[in-house]
Amino acid sequence: MTTTHGTLPLRVEAVRQLRRRRTVFALGFLVLLPFLLIGAFQIAGTQDTQPGQVSLVDLATSGAVNFAIFTLFASAGFLLVVIVALFCGDTVASEASWSTLRYLLAAPVPRGRLLRQKLLVALGYSVLSLLLLPAVALVSGWVVYGWTTVRTPLGDSYPAAEGLARLGLVVAYLAVWMLTVGSLAFWLSTVTDAPLGAVGGAVGLVIISNILDAITALGSLREVLPTHYQFAWTDALTIPVQYDAMAKGAVASVAYSAVFLVLAWRHFAGKDIVS
Repeated sequence: MTTTHGTLPLRVEAVRQLRRRRTVFALGFLVLLPFLLIGAFQIAGTQDTQPGQVSLVDLATSGAVNFAIFTLFASAGFLLVVIVALFCGDTVASEASWSTLRYLLAAPVPRGRLLRQKLLVALGYSVLSLLLLPAVALVSGWVVYGWTTVRTPLGDSYPAAEGLARLGLVVAYLAVWMLTVGSLAFWLSTVTDAPLGAVGGAVGLVIISNILDAITALGSLREVLPTHYQFAWTDALTIPVQYDAMAKGAVASVAYSAVFLVLAWRHFAGKDIVS
């Protein structure tokens, strides 16, 4: 009797994914991005701003925490969405495109376990990305801009230690919100054998949701869009912290993620694996 307990362990799957070029490229670019931004600010120099028109980009060079916050602001709208979609959308579809999926299932690896292991590893690398970017931005910003008081576009300020705690809240919220992107890409990865189709489909739906969310005539209907609370994390920077929008965004993300993951499991359970 063949046992399936312990097949495709997380460590093995994590190493397999780490050896992929897309993983190395994605993580490497996240390490490089803060230095590119620092170079851009060095070239651009300091620009005068009108009173009452201060933005996160104007405050980016005022300290390490401010620089890390700006780096997240500049990347959360698209870059991090693409990277999370890449990790989650490529994982199953790539096996099908390489004709290795049926061999994994013949190992034997139960379908449910295969999905679970691949999802956990994909989410693990997604969380690593969300931690890696601000960590590198903090260290590089500390070296270049110093460890100083955090300032906000609203004119508030607080110690760098408090700013670091708020930055942790920002990363935690982004991790929860990105579950929507990751689960959507993962579901599409079980539907198609084309990795780019799964990744592109998830990113495309996020873009469409953002476009619809910009139509103010839709009124309260926009609140059901998955991207409506995408930047609710900026409420973590105010004094005091505003939790209402972040709470709504977290609940919505968990709900959307549950739906997409149920769809993924249902589809893959009855899918005819021919590649």
